[in-house]
Amino acid sequence: MPVLSARRLSKAFGPQTLFTDIALTITRGEKVGLLGINGAGKSTLLRVLAGAETADEGVIDRRRDATILYLEQEPQLDDAKSAREIVEEGLSAWKKATSRYDALSHQIDEQGPTDALLAEQAECAEQVDVLGGWERGHIVNDMLTKLGVRDTERPVGSMSGGERRRVALAHLLVAQPTLAILDEPTNHLDTSTIDWLEEYLSSEYEGAVLMVTHDRYVLDSVCDRTLELDRGTLHEYQGGYGDYLDQKAERLAHEDRAEQNRMNFVRREKVWLARGPKARSTKQKARIQRAEAVIAADPVRHAGRVELGGLDGGAGELGKSVLDLESVSLEIGGKMLVRDLTLHLVAGERVGIIGPNGAGKTSLLRAVTGELEAASGKVIVGTRTKIALFDQARAQLRDDWSILDNIAEREGAERTGAGVVKLGKDTIEVRSYLELFLFDPSKQRQKVGSLSGGERARVALAKILKDGANLLLLDEPTNDLDVATLSALEELLETWPGCVITVSHDRYFLDRVATCILAFEGDGKVERYAGGYSNYQAFKAAPPRSSTKPPAPSAPPPASLKAPSVPAPQLKPLSYAERLELGKIMEAIASAEAAVVVAEGAVNDPSLYAGKPDEARRAGKALEAAQAEVARLVARWENLESRKDAGKK
Repeated sequence: MPVLSARRLSKAFGPQTLFTDIALTITRGEKVGLLGINGAGKSTLLRVLAGAETADEGVIDRRRDATILYLEQEPQLDDAKSAREIVEEGLSAWKKATSRYDALSHQIDEQGPTDALLAEQAECAEQVDVLGGWERGHIVNDMLTKLGVRDTERPVGSMSGGERRRVALAHLLVAQPTLAILDEPTNHLDTSTIDWLEEYLSSEYEGAVLMVTHDRYVLDSVCDRTLELDRGTLHEYQGGYGDYLDQKAERLAHEDRAEQNRMNFVRREKVWLARGPKARSTKQKARIQRAEAVIAADPVRHAGRVELGGLDGGAGELGKSVLDLESVSLEIGGKMLVRDLTLHLVAGERVGIIGPNGAGKTSLLRAVTGELEAASGKVIVGTRTKIALFDQARAQLRDDWSILDNIAEREGAERTGAGVVKLGKDTIEVRSYLELFLFDPSKQRQKVGSLSGGERARVALAKILKDGANLLLLDEPTNDLDVATLSALEELLETWPGCVITVSHDRYFLDRVATCILAFEGDGKVERYAGGYSNYQAFKAAPPRSSTKPPAPSAPPPASLKAPSVPAPQLKPLSYAERLELGKIMEAIASAEAAVVVAEGAVNDPSLYAGKPDEARRAGKALEAAQAEVARLVARWENLESRKDAGKK
């Protein structure tokens, strides 16, 4: 059943056409992801579908009884209201129904029941059930807590942009619209909150969802369908991110084959036309017209992609010592952010930092740059270590300068010459360097202040990668970047000869890039875990090592405390082979646990990360496999043990 249906949508800004002749239908309850490079028009399309902006052409049909709510990147909220008040507004329909039910109950008590009053009361009760039930009022606190909003009575006007977005998201989720249109819902959420949101949208949220997000794990887990806005055209793929990659590869291969066939046809027809046939029959004229039409047709052009493959040569050579944190503690305003942290970076190591918002992740980066002084301990930067910082606010950019001026680092570079960028032994002209980041020569003259968030991020990325840094500090680098640029950045960092310390909430990015995780776990505790985010998550979810041992048989309860007799389920007796297996399984569990110890030792060896990213990934996978084998054997032991007396009288 369609909630929203759009036909022939077109939108342009001045000479730039964002999309043309788009058709789209969202049905009740389905989850749809929208992808596209930065600047493709994704946010504009969401605004048009949500009714916040008008299309130049086309028709949008919205189901009359459907509610459609839109989470924009910078939500407009009443600054004077508290977070609680704004989220409670999402329950307005529920409050109206419950208040009317209470009023009718009072009226019935006062005047006595009538058929009309009882019918209206029953209708209100049904509406309350549809809107979530009688206890739904408790959801406001629950939703704010899960989205990390602690001070619920604080006016939103005093909150940061990230906090305001979380309040707006809580308002939308509490309201339970028929269609939620979400623009980058995971921005400014920490990894644990994104884990919760992913599970909530895929398992609990009953409405339809259309969202733009660069979080590929969310796309894969939540979405039934993935759309891509590519050069003004909307392409549709069934499934999540992995399915999108497979189906897009097939589509591009088909387009390439079609283009090759077109070019072969053009070559043949050009040869035929060059012969200059004397007789111009009707048939020949039709052939000429067909050939001319094919020759004049636009060739297939694939969307551009940021190309960072050769930029790792620009990293300066590291010295023997890169960065050492010796018992470092950080404190701000009396709050202990980091307590007694020791960390020694080796060449090729890439550290992912995770933790709740406000835990101190960015402060740790500031301590490395020297902007924030440690309360105790030492921060020692190697003599040959050159640091580049990619900050959340992209503060190193000048909004009143052009893209070209920002990279050349002087105003008027277009007139005076932009210079070159040195990438190791090679040099590249600045204009050509910017084209690697999808800024064509005409775009390079645009003021940075007029760019989208994703385009600003690309400029900032171009700036920090051009100066020979060998220690990259990246603070939320994935915010605003499209998935194609993220993929290119990941490929670069995987082969980066220097070191990387990155604060990120993007779990896919951390799994692909990080060789270890620094987790902020509260009260100043910062722990290091080998491998990427999935390794960290598996370690935190695993039971204590002692719990993998089979439990000792428990004594039967005293006769006076025995529960009423319940017929036991019929278990299949052990076969002869299974009895032999049970006799040997304790030895197998012990061997598997020993393998886990060996694998843990391998991934915790710092030398593994000294320029050996492939070996580090293999070691991480070996640890996962060893842990899985222990879990499998313990589960098998429990099954066999439960059946060993089956069939005995």
